[in-house]
Amino acid sequence: MKNKTTLLIMAAGMGSRFGSLKQITPLGPHKKALLHYTIYDAVHAGFDKIVFVIRESFAEEFKNFVGKYAESLVETAYCYQDMNKLPGGMPPIDREKPWGTAHAIWCAKDAIHEPFAALNADDFYGSDAFVKAHDFLANNHNEKEFCLIGYRLAATLSENGTVSRGICEVDANNYLTAVTECTKIGTQADGSIKDEELNKQLSPNDVVSMNFWGFTPTVFSEIEKQFIEFYPKNKDNLKSEFYIPKVVDQMLKDKAAQVKVIPTEAKWFGVTYKEDTPGVNAALAAFDKEGKYLDL
Repeated sequence: MKNKTTLLIMAAGMGSRFGSLKQITPLGPHKKALLHYTIYDAVHAGFDKIVFVIRESFAEEFKNFVGKYAESLVETAYCYQDMNKLPGGMPPIDREKPWGTAHAIWCAKDAIHEPFAALNADDFYGSDAFVKAHDFLANNHNEKEFCLIGYRLAATLSENGTVSRGICEVDANNYLTAVTECTKIGTQADGSIKDEELNKQLSPNDVVSMNFWGFTPTVFSEIEKQFIEFYPKNKDNLKSEFYIPKVVDQMLKDKAAQVKVIPTEAKWFGVTYKEDTPGVNAALAAFDKEGKYLDL
């Protein structure tokens, strides 16, 4: 019997580098957000429900531009990434920056009781990625087995600045052995790729996480447990973030989960910076010529 499947979309980020609320920026010939393409691909791949994690401050604008489209196609729910609601009942801190992707996922725990995929709102992942993630989740009955859609590093960079990527190490059976969050990856003048923060050369063929994960609800309690450890060490750093790759990496070390890395050749692109917009518009226009997304 196949599992019901949910797609969790993390849309609470402030879009500070992009300079506006990029989750609902109209793009391409259809003047839709990348989120519309994500919803379209998820529904066509077979996902039964979509859960958005957003900020209450822009809820009405978000629902009008994106939410109504999702509601017309599939069961839809909304959760808020509330800065005053922290795992383990930790006391809130006066800070503007959200606590990061692991906290965003935890904020949806009351709305999700089935296997689910989780991804970013401001990326285009490609239809193949959704099909592969859905099929894994629908057929997986091991609550300690997760999945990750893996992309080639060179295909995920921005020409307009550095990016954050989770660099993956896998074993012979394509199970994840470690994921390292690198927060300042950029293409150098000589064409090489470098983690500028660690001053480390990277391979264009490295498998990277674009934060397209497949989980079971067991991840919620693990996030809570790890946040209780994370909080005292980071509460005074107002820019600290609690990343989901770090949670997964710790679970791997503790042998609390295993993660199947599922490679995809799907096209990835995103709008990390405003200067990325022309390239994204061109890519979306090319889909029209291929006959894709015409009914979006």
